[in-house]
Amino acid sequence: MKKLLLMNLFLGFLCISVAVAQGGDDIKLSAVRAGQIGAPLGKIAFVREGDVWVMDWDGKNQFKVVAAQNADGRLSWAPDNKRIAFVRKGKVNLQGPDNLGGQHSVYDLFIGFLDSAKSNTNWWFRLTDDLGSRHPEWSADGSRIVFTKDINANTINALLPEYQTCSIDTTGKAFQNLTGGWKTSNRWISMPSLGPNGYQVFVLFKDKNASGVVIAPPDLKGLSDDEIAQKAKYLSGATAPAWSPDGKWIAFVQSEISKQGIYITKPDLSEKFLVYKPGPGLTLQTYPLSWSPDSKWITFGAGDGSIWIVDVTGNGLKQIVQPGLNIAPAWSKKK
Repeated sequence: MKKLLLMNLFLGFLCISVAVAQGGDDIKLSAVRAGQIGAPLGKIAFVREGDVWVMDWDGKNQFKVVAAQNADGRLSWAPDNKRIAFVRKGKVNLQGPDNLGGQHSVYDLFIGFLDSAKSNTNWWFRLTDDLGSRHPEWSADGSRIVFTKDINANTINALLPEYQTCSIDTTGKAFQNLTGGWKTSNRWISMPSLGPNGYQVFVLFKDKNASGVVIAPPDLKGLSDDEIAQKAKYLSGATAPAWSPDGKWIAFVQSEISKQGIYITKPDLSEKFLVYKPGPGLTLQTYPLSWSPDSKWITFGAGDGSIWIVDVTGNGLKQIVQPGLNIAPAWSKKK
């Protein structure tokens, strides 16, 4: 009887352990599910000391594309691999007659050209001049660039930003506000990434704080909890999302420092897998992640300015740039 009781307790403990493992945060994608993973291909762009640089996927053959001195945040490659959309950052300082005021950052979008980089790193094309545009992502067909726009950025006494997802063509014209109906006083969106069939993923801000990631269908018209619950998928505590080129996965950073890590999830949130968790003393940059052209690898930056790549199963981890003033790596769209 005693042996039977001990056996039942052991089996019960085993079942609990298995249940925890199946529902835990440290499960990785199996090699079978991932499919064949070959050597990485393509190039990676990144920002170093405010300039835009490009290198081979393994960190070799680095060269400067744009000597902007104030580039900041997400980069996005055109599908032809010849152009890179980037952001330049400025400042507005306000001191009112009563000595009240403050400082806030302003941003605009630009395009750099790889074919002119060898001879002239001071050549680029300006896309926006509204002081509120950032987080660009080139469309798959190369015709448009989607980005976050602060509608209030050029209002000198605006108390709060009003972020919307917008798009323009590659000449800076044909502006469209893709989320004009998503306007509430305390909710904003940022870091949009495009998925298949008109879907997008973005970071949702509530009361000025990033609260999580929303996977939104084309018919989402509001940002209330009720509408998101009815029509979208919501992932609390996530940031820096990026849709894989094949549309099968969304990569994101779990933002809470004690639980920080890179994960991938199915667009319906039915499955989640750990890709990489930083070791002691290392943190992750929370610029949007970036996928390799074949959707098998992810590149990311660490808090010390080092740049890394890792495959979707969590293997093949490789540091390709040493620590320094390096941020926001972005993989090219094709091999």
